[in-house]
Amino acid sequence: MSGLLIRPRIRPRVAVVLVYTAAMCMNGLDSTIVNPALYTIAGDFGRPLSAANTVETAFLVALAVGLPVAGWLGDRFGTKRVFLGALTAFTIASAVCGLAPDLNTLVVARAVQGLAGGLLTPVGMTLLFRAFPPHERMKLAKVLIVPTALMPALGPPLGGLLTEHLSWHWLFFVNVPIGTAAVLLGVFGLREHVEGPEGKFDTVGFWLATPALGLLTYALGFGPSQGWTRPAVAVSAALGSVLLVAAVLHQVRANTPLLKLRLLADRVYGSASALAGVTAAGLMGVLFVFPLLYQASLGASALDAGLSVFPEAVGLMLASQVVDRLLPKLGPRLLTVPALLVAAAVFATLAIPGVAENAWSVRGLMFLIGLVLGTAVLTVQISGFESIGPADMGQAMGLFQIVRTLGGALGIAACAAVIGGGHVTEAAADPGPYRTAVWVTAALVAAGALIALRLPREAPQPPPFGDAEDAPTPGEGLAADEAPAVKG
Repeated sequence: MSGLLIRPRIRPRVAVVLVYTAAMCMNGLDSTIVNPALYTIAGDFGRPLSAANTVETAFLVALAVGLPVAGWLGDRFGTKRVFLGALTAFTIASAVCGLAPDLNTLVVARAVQGLAGGLLTPVGMTLLFRAFPPHERMKLAKVLIVPTALMPALGPPLGGLLTEHLSWHWLFFVNVPIGTAAVLLGVFGLREHVEGPEGKFDTVGFWLATPALGLLTYALGFGPSQGWTRPAVAVSAALGSVLLVAAVLHQVRANTPLLKLRLLADRVYGSASALAGVTAAGLMGVLFVFPLLYQASLGASALDAGLSVFPEAVGLMLASQVVDRLLPKLGPRLLTVPALLVAAAVFATLAIPGVAENAWSVRGLMFLIGLVLGTAVLTVQISGFESIGPADMGQAMGLFQIVRTLGGALGIAACAAVIGGGHVTEAAADPGPYRTAVWVTAALVAAGALIALRLPREAPQPPPFGDAEDAPTPGEGLAADEAPAVKG
């Protein structure tokens, strides 16, 4: 009889890689897959497109709201428990989205998805980086690139395909079997780590930082399309900025802050976080503005313009191979600085008159952007946490994701401001403002090269034998086992 109760044996580091990849692929897809279906969703529910847009608004704002508390929750209740709880909520919310009988139900379920997604990314990265010591994280490039690059790029074409040939409901149903399998694998394969937060929960910090990020995300996300002077956008931007300043002042003075801003004083981690914000601003900015330039220069359709940037995802996939091979040899600084300078030059090339008119030139340059900028981004993401210990890993991951999220939103907003008017609905006949906006993104990436000079020269090295009692034995790789870690 006892044989019936035997639990399947799954190596923890294999489990964390598989569960993390599955969860982040779901999260990455859902950030973009709904966009092509908004017209269909509005029509099915008999609502205007502006009302259907709240489906995306709810997801993005809720995602930002979840980020500040992710690190504290993981430390307090355990990374395995919080991650699997968020993944379960995301999966159930996906099913509710697919079954939604009206728009209000869909919006609420989408908000739950976003809130869970805001927890998944930093807590999942904490699980992953605690399972692999710094000198072994270079092999994670192939793991990190799939959900962060390929899935968001696949979202729009996959969303259009499913909507056209099945129905928009399947945009959400596809998550259910994947999420269910990932949760079951995580239950049996993941090991718990309870760090134990210092002191009481920072209630004041929570009520300052959480609405600040939600309001700023709303304003930055919808100011370009709805106009910065629209009351909802203007009030959100002003109030969010005030709350953000108050949150920062509180965090630096609090004994047990919700967000450990002191971590940014660390040379490597602080530089990596700043680079994450700057590169996200440049990349998200160019992906926002270049399709508009492409339409203005060629008179191309929106679908053609969207497909023109897809080679960037292919380049990003190859970047994982580059980082895996070159980071151990060159080190973070020597790999990142040239990559950012080349990426800035490629961005600038896109703005040269005549380039956007050649479809194959565009595809080639977009591929290069993915390859060189992806190399820099992955290097920063892998090496930036070298000096962060296990006790601070959850907080560091949450803060890193906040900086990157706000950086991407600021990049889009900056490009929209350069284009002018704030109402970006169609490509204008004059491509000049769009080229200027592309130059802005090139300048942002070039500025990142200066920050990258603060990265370490050498790649993380294995610790001497006998150090770090919980470090896996060298050579075990993905097949390594590790003991559960419970503190506090």
